[in-house]
Amino acid sequence: MQITDIKVRKLFDEGPMKAVVSVTFDSQLAVHDIKVIHARDRFFIVMPSRKNPDDTYRDIVHPINAQFRATLEDAVIAAYEQALAAAEAAPAQELAQDADPAPVF
Repeated sequence: MQITDIKVRKLFDEGPMKAVVSVTFDSQLAVHDIKVIHARDRFFIVMPSRKNPDDTYRDIVHPINAQFRATLEDAVIAAYEQALAAAEAAPAQELAQDADPAPVF
């Protein structure tokens, strides 16, 4: 199974949750609401889950083995870092465009 697309849906500045991501596999299956978490000085992912009546949570979907979890986690965190860099660069680009007005003829 190949990861064919990763979309960072939302970035967060505050708190341990840093992003919500959707991942597409083999261009045929999408998994939404994977969370990027920063805690204990490292990033990791949390799979989509639902709350049970006893206030515990159960994953809706999850990797079966540690090797695939590591592959998925590495890919999602890399996509998050790219999205974060792009978001940080966007205001600087807007400022540069505002400072350099187009010539008037």
